[in-house]
Amino acid sequence: MLSLFLALAAALPQDSSAFQSRWTPEAAVARDARISVVYIESSRPVLVGWNQFNQRVYRDETRSGSGVVVEPRGYIITNYHVVGDDAREITVQFDTLVPGTTERSEQGADVPRKFSAKLLSSSRDQDLALLKVDSELSFTPIRFGTSSDLILGERVVAIGNPLGQRLTVSAGLVSGLGRDIEVQAAPNVTLKLRDLIQTDAAINHGNSGGPLLNILGEMIGINTLVNEAAENMGFAIPVDHIEEVLRDQLLAPESSRAWFGFEVDEAGTLCINRVIPGSPAADAGIEVGYRLVAIDGQPLQSAEDYRLQRVQLLPNKPARFRIKTAEGEREYELKGWKRADGVVFDRMGMTVDRCVYATGRIATQTICVVQVGAEGPAKELGLQPGDIIDAVRAGETGLVYTLTDAAQLARLLAQCPSGSKLEFDILRDEPVAGRASKRRELYKGSLTLR
Repeated sequence: MLSLFLALAAALPQDSSAFQSRWTPEAAVARDARISVVYIESSRPVLVGWNQFNQRVYRDETRSGSGVVVEPRGYIITNYHVVGDDAREITVQFDTLVPGTTERSEQGADVPRKFSAKLLSSSRDQDLALLKVDSELSFTPIRFGTSSDLILGERVVAIGNPLGQRLTVSAGLVSGLGRDIEVQAAPNVTLKLRDLIQTDAAINHGNSGGPLLNILGEMIGINTLVNEAAENMGFAIPVDHIEEVLRDQLLAPESSRAWFGFEVDEAGTLCINRVIPGSPAADAGIEVGYRLVAIDGQPLQSAEDYRLQRVQLLPNKPARFRIKTAEGEREYELKGWKRADGVVFDRMGMTVDRCVYATGRIATQTICVVQVGAEGPAKELGLQPGDIIDAVRAGETGLVYTLTDAAQLARLLAQCPSGSKLEFDILRDEPVAGRASKRRELYKGSLTLR
């Protein structure tokens, strides 16, 4: 009888005035913003031990979180800790209201499709990352507000996917401003996040990367962490800071994952104003003064077009650059290097890779020289392929660094202005009477960074 009554009640027309009275500002925010919020999953290999053949054994670890569309072509911003740098696979799912993003289940229901996404750039220090969805669909970006005029106590709405519960909405207040928080992001990595927005809107694991919105439906922040020792104490990165990081870091050509060895004047001409000798661009014959007109068939009308196309390019994957030369337009196909390799080559004129050397029974992991350019600081110092970099000393600070990969060296170089001096301890196998010696000689020298 009760089920029959409920069925009859559902069939009766709703009182429109009563329905409208339930339509709160928070409900309007959720309705308008939900199509711009996504669910993100990323998997990465985690070392769990060794097998009987002394080989590493890995298992896939899955992280999940939220993200928000910031550009119609599928550019999504999220927290760095949601995806990291070591994700093997990243997938994105949209709300079922977004056209073209669902598929039919066996039961005939519309369920979200999984779209592949790639990590374009990231800033670990700012806990932000930029993704691009692999799709030709046009998506609805979130509306950006401002965090410069936030009012203590004003109402806010958080949307995300906490604990795997898709599209969860919570509401609350701006309960604090200008909060500085330290977060242990990894065993040896502490992030210092500044000027955060504090809110009592419910935020849990999985909300990370989702938007915090004002009552007008404008994004004022990205939810990033929660104080688990407190009740309803969450924190968001202010949107003004997010826009700054997007402009100056995540969409900056020098932050993209692929390095081609040329730079472009972004003031409007898109003319090439620098080519690094020995780089892929230089080897292909690209010269200063040429003008970039298209990337992978996509015409470039503005600096924004250039940044959006450039940041998508990946290392070791061919990219087509259409360039206007004095003789007319010509297409160049370049295979970019990894960003870290490019930074090291640009500043020092060499490339490096991981290596291990043994001293007695002790094995030490470090980096060794792979290639030395025809000119540059490494050539002037006399470095050779196969040289082992045992230690690096920053000239002014005297700090000693032992490095294990090119990325660490690149991060060190990024902290050093042009003209800085670095001192190196180099191990080299010197030949004896025409035969290779097992004894490694220690050399010391300094170079000046470009």
